[in-house]
Amino acid sequence: MPAERADVAVIGAGPAGSAAALVLARAGARVALVDKTVFPRDKACGDLVGPRGVQVLEDLGVQLAGAEPVGDMRVVGPTGRSVRLPCRPGRTYPGHGVALPRVELDQTLRTAALDAGCIARTARAGTPLLDDGRLAGFELSDGTRLHADVVIGADGATSRVATAAGLVDADRALWGFALRSYLDASVDLPTIVMWDETRWRGFPGYGWVFPGPGGRANLGVGVGVLGDRAAAGHAARSLGAFVRVLHRFGLLDRSVRLPAERLGGWLKMGMVGTVPARGRVLLVGDAAGLVNPLQGEGISEALASGRAAAEAVLACPAAPATHYRSFLAQRYAQFHASNAAIQAALVRRPTVVAATGRLLTAPVVGHALAGGWAVYWNELLDGATPGPARNTAALATAIARAATSRSRTRRSVTSALTASGGTLGPARPT
Repeated sequence: MPAERADVAVIGAGPAGSAAALVLARAGARVALVDKTVFPRDKACGDLVGPRGVQVLEDLGVQLAGAEPVGDMRVVGPTGRSVRLPCRPGRTYPGHGVALPRVELDQTLRTAALDAGCIARTARAGTPLLDDGRLAGFELSDGTRLHADVVIGADGATSRVATAAGLVDADRALWGFALRSYLDASVDLPTIVMWDETRWRGFPGYGWVFPGPGGRANLGVGVGVLGDRAAAGHAARSLGAFVRVLHRFGLLDRSVRLPAERLGGWLKMGMVGTVPARGRVLLVGDAAGLVNPLQGEGISEALASGRAAAEAVLACPAAPATHYRSFLAQRYAQFHASNAAIQAALVRRPTVVAATGRLLTAPVVGHALAGGWAVYWNELLDGATPGPARNTAALATAIARAATSRSRTRRSVTSALTASGGTLGPARPT
């Protein structure tokens, strides 16, 4: 069986893995970038990159040809009333996001990493290779024994790296499932819809319809399932109902019908049930649970965590986990710890979900909170420009922390970022 050695093995060539590989290769590291699928390939996603992600791409010098700028977002509640959330520039990010299909985004980032000198492998990560008890590579499905000093798991919510390194307890993770389709339809603003499945029983997630390049809209639903992954079928059964909601609220022309083609994918949110790094194994993006637990965006966090993991490896190759966990603790821990607990509580309470959707989109309340809601919901408080919106978001942050101070979910997230890297029960295959 052929053997190959790399300084770093990056398992998964999505945004997080390709960002990590790009930074490492530019610094002169020998990087093996492994993905199970031949590129270009598609992924279930809303295709929006938020302002923080746009800033990371700019910092990395990666240009997205054909990407469509997007700004404000519309949120529609169960009664059909809507609130427009403004997208304003901060001190550390621009006042816009971009829309680009994942098949193009991922191909662009992977190509940039390969151009920087990464070695591409199209294979699955199989049997773990151990060195003195620690994960030090994988036997790949193409027959290669890939050894590496550092392993970066960028292989998504059901990460093989996380399982092999004992860094995840799948039964404790905060799971979601998303289903996406494309429509030939013009959409003026990115729109998120919260609706009632029956009166005063809110859907445990939301639906979206987002604009895309060339007049092609991205439509989908995301559902929170907590630890019950069998509940993913709820999303599939709800996609048609969501289209009917769009028709009823006048958000989609009634002549537009749901295409048969659709794509689904798992989300692991809020870093719950996951230790993001230990020793020389680092998890980035979805593998680390770095998905906003309130609105489900993961690309910005994938890009930022991929870059941060690479920088941690360059700063301390022998023990990068401490540097990387420090970044996550400073940048993400408080938001994820509080809001993962809130999300977990809401999924179990459909009447509260319905009431919350009505309250936030009520005319007076929605207008008063819109600026702060946009900053808080999109995790933009750090770096936001001083003013009323930032103040509102800061107040919401303080309330969320106080309300979840005794939450087990909150403790799970914060303990995973301790100096020792946290502990989990025996990991189970996912």
